[in-house]
Amino acid sequence: MTRLILASQSPARTKLLADAGIQHSVLVSDVDEEAVQARYGVTDPHDTALLLARAKAEAVAALPEAEGTLVIGCDSVFEFDGEAHGKPYTAGVARERMLRMSGNSGVLHTGHWLVDCRAVAAGEESDDGTVAPGSGATLGAVTSAEVHFTDMAPEEIDAYIATGEPLHCAGSFTIDGFGGAFIRKVDGDPHTVVGLSISTLRALLGQANVRITELWPAQ
Repeated sequence: MTRLILASQSPARTKLLADAGIQHSVLVSDVDEEAVQARYGVTDPHDTALLLARAKAEAVAALPEAEGTLVIGCDSVFEFDGEAHGKPYTAGVARERMLRMSGNSGVLHTGHWLVDCRAVAAGEESDDGTVAPGSGATLGAVTSAEVHFTDMAPEEIDAYIATGEPLHCAGSFTIDGFGGAFIRKVDGDPHTVVGLSISTLRALLGQANVRITELWPAQ
């Protein structure tokens, strides 16, 4: 049986996979995002999303629990006015950002990195004596979507921040919760804005010689 591990603590990502019928387990990495960015000096939002997704996937892939599985790591970065916006963490930062975003648009970049932790040597057997069809793949992709916001009154912004939702979301918003009320339209894959593109995952799995249907529940 093909097993997938999501290297992310995001409830939105795991719900998205579950809603798409993709069986998976969750194993959270202990990656220090700021340290990774400082080490590589990446400032481009597109590249930052991919770098952090790779760091998370490879950290989990190195764990004993990941042996014999496929690991997918994801990270999202919001690009607005040429700046990279991750999670705001504080109400003040979130409010400042959302006042600027009101009536405007930005691009949400989501990096995906897949690591095939299954055995790859010809005839190599797993613990149960079966031959594991691993590809040895370690590859990634970024999907991007342009997000257009409605005009937001300061009172609405304050009420949204009071829910706590935007404080731990890239760009200070999410489309699959309270924040959806402030998004006028999305140009691109809407799953990208949630934090994981199902079609991109399918493409990465395909490069590892795995059909996404192998992760669906047995009929």
